[in-house]
Amino acid sequence: MTKESISASISVTDQEIAKVVLMPGDPLRAKYVADHYLENPVCFNTVRNMLGYTGTYRGKQISVMGHGMGVPSMGIYATELYTQFDVDAIIRIGSAGGLSDEVKVRDVVIAMAASSNSAYGDAYDMPGKLAAVADYGMLSDAVESARDLNIPAVVGKVYTSDFFYYPDPTINEKLRKLGHLCVEMEAAGLYWTAAGCGKKALSILTISDHLFSGELLSSAEREQSFNDMMKVALETAWKMI
Repeated sequence: MTKESISASISVTDQEIAKVVLMPGDPLRAKYVADHYLENPVCFNTVRNMLGYTGTYRGKQISVMGHGMGVPSMGIYATELYTQFDVDAIIRIGSAGGLSDEVKVRDVVIAMAASSNSAYGDAYDMPGKLAAVADYGMLSDAVESARDLNIPAVVGKVYTSDFFYYPDPTINEKLRKLGHLCVEMEAAGLYWTAAGCGKKALSILTISDHLFSGELLSSAEREQSFNDMMKVALETAWKMI
């Protein structure tokens, strides 16, 4: 939808934002997706260099925009996209650190749910804890898309942390024992925001390093592996439109 934002975060005048938006943390990755996968991409946002683009993918309009680092940053951009620009669904595309033996570097993870140490979800004033879960229809479409593309994908629970450098080094073993596939920093925030706005969300991640095996992708390997994640996300978005 074409609409000028009332906030200081997204400024859109005569360009449109699609109903489905892909969101990497890094705005330069948003530019990469636009340049390599979208036809006729047009930049709709440059505020704070949080680049956003709208183009077409296989004949359907899709947008891609960065969301920054951490739950609060994701919450700002997701809320504004949902409430000010009539976006129906957001797909986070990002990296994660592997925890489980079920995943290895380069693997694509589709986040069914996200545990978190963030207090962001407490703001919804629900008795107990508000579950941070993906939209099932989007999750199902992503699994189908990965299968059609012959891209292996692992579905399960992830952990969203407010800390990149957590002060207790034993936390990773605890998370691993509780069945978390990987750790990242935004999925739970996106899922809570979607629930609060009555919208849809999904996180699709690539394992860029493994916290137990010590595996670590090079820059070149990350680019190729992230392309798999991007393809799954684009096909998932395409099915929704």
